[in-house]
Amino acid sequence: MTTSTVVLALAVFGASAVEMVEALTIVTAAGVTRGWRSALEGTMVAVVVLAALVIAVGVPLARLVPINVLRVAIGALLLVLGLDWLRKAVLRASGHKALHDEDAIYAKTVADLSTEPATEAGNATGGSWRRGRRDATGFTVAFKGVFLEGMEVVLIVITLGASSGHLALAAGAAACAALVVCVVGYLVARQLSEVPENAMKLAVGIMLTSFGVFWVGEGSGLHWPGSDLMILVLVGVFALTAFVLSLAMRRLGPSRRAAGADTVASR
Repeated sequence: MTTSTVVLALAVFGASAVEMVEALTIVTAAGVTRGWRSALEGTMVAVVVLAALVIAVGVPLARLVPINVLRVAIGALLLVLGLDWLRKAVLRASGHKALHDEDAIYAKTVADLSTEPATEAGNATGGSWRRGRRDATGFTVAFKGVFLEGMEVVLIVITLGASSGHLALAAGAAACAALVVCVVGYLVARQLSEVPENAMKLAVGIMLTSFGVFWVGEGSGLHWPGSDLMILVLVGVFALTAFVLSLAMRRLGPSRRAAGADTVASR
């Protein structure tokens, strides 16, 4: 495997793992409060829809659009995504933005779902809900959680995979991340709050930004010194920049807004 494919696989795996941790929190809350059958069915339907989107959009892009045009367009999109992830990660690392707290999100989701009236799927007017029966609310919450978190994964898989010609590799890395998160979540039976999610987001932001710069340059006709090895140089440059910015902003002290913010921070 070349340097670019290794970094690509790591970037997709990291981004997918972050999103799947957040999705797992929602699915777990839905399963505990509304029943596991409906929560798992909603999860599976969302996964099927997301996989269909990768096939329907990613394959035509990789086969029909000229590679240089694809790399400039997708490189620009990756820059937008990567810089956004990087900006938020630096703000969190410097104390200017509240950390993303999966335990708090889980508690809030459970509290919200516990106040919802029990409804069986196909019967919106209610009826007594029993464990093992389908529940419309549980299904909907699980589906929306996995679908919304998964959409960014789909976007990253399509952009990185199509522009590099390794769509299958990108999709495989995303699937591996989902499998690892599900297995670990099942084994520890909790919401993976100990996973260093904010550090992972910083790393993914650095890699997405590096790929964005690299592919915009390649698509524009720029010949990078060292070819694919330049990606590692760009990763180092953005990592150093993020570190310096975090230190500089930390010296300014956290803003009042961040200090008093709820720990349930939006990504």
